[in-house]
Amino acid sequence: MFGMNYIQFDSMTHVILYKNGKVSKEGRGLSFFYFAPTSSISAIPLGSNDLPFIFNESTNDYQTVSIQGQITYKISNPKALSELLDFTVDATGTYKKNEIEKLNQRIINYAQTSTSSYIHGIGLKDSIRSAKTIETQILQGLQTSPAISTLGIEILNVNILAIRPNPEMERALETETREKLQQEADQAIYERRNFAVEQERKIKESELNTEIAVEEKKKQISEKQMEAKIMEADNKRKLREMQVQADIAVEEQRKKFIDTKTANQRKEAETQGFVTETTLKPFRDIDWRTLVALNNNPDPRFNIALAFRQLAENAEKIGNLNISPDLLENLLQEKKDSKK
Repeated sequence: MFGMNYIQFDSMTHVILYKNGKVSKEGRGLSFFYFAPTSSISAIPLGSNDLPFIFNESTNDYQTVSIQGQITYKISNPKALSELLDFTVDATGTYKKNEIEKLNQRIINYAQTSTSSYIHGIGLKDSIRSAKTIETQILQGLQTSPAISTLGIEILNVNILAIRPNPEMERALETETREKLQQEADQAIYERRNFAVEQERKIKESELNTEIAVEEKKKQISEKQMEAKIMEADNKRKLREMQVQADIAVEEQRKKFIDTKTANQRKEAETQGFVTETTLKPFRDIDWRTLVALNNNPDPRFNIALAFRQLAENAEKIGNLNISPDLLENLLQEKKDSKK
């Protein structure tokens, strides 16, 4: 009413409000009232954009390839872009001009310029297999381009989706590739058969070598067994010889022991005889009566027996000898008592 309007923008839009040709407000996601006759509003989108592209280039063998891909970018300096392109909106927020399309076309042109020199320097087959290299060429070309920096744009990523020749050349390449693959398949079959024959020969040769090795091992085992038996017999013989020598040594030691023992016993007997003889020598010349007296036997029967012996020795000097029966009875009675 009376030229006063209200407008509101989302947070992904950078808004610049001009009044009488000068910046009055600037920022993201603004909402405000403005006087339409003297105001102008620029709204620059800040979100990332995916820009699909497709363009044709010629290789060094004069073949045309179609390069298809996608560029992801965002507007990093909206004020600089607003000074180069017209992002003015009306009261409803609708753009008065389609400047986004113009911006996209500029980016595609710069991308084509970045990759054209590379494509012109390689052949058709190499270009078809160079998607990653072309991605790098476009990304580096756009990121280092002064024109892109002037627009206030930041290139985030580049993807190459397809690199295709024209349909006729594509069919020719398919035919060539098909024939080459068929030749490779035939060569593979031939090599596989040769490999099978070679493997069969190696298997037979390996079997023969194995049999030879087995026989050689058997021979070695037989020889080892024979050597072991010979060694065992020799060891047994040596063991028997050592046993006999040990028995001889034991017998010799036993003989020496017996001789030594006999000599020791002989010396011991001689020593005992000498001791006995030396001990009894003083008593050899003593009268037995003296020895009996020295014995000092208190038994009266012993004394009576000695008396009878003296009587017997001096019987020629005795005329008559009377022995009372009481004496004999007492001797016999004591003998009976001792038996009981």
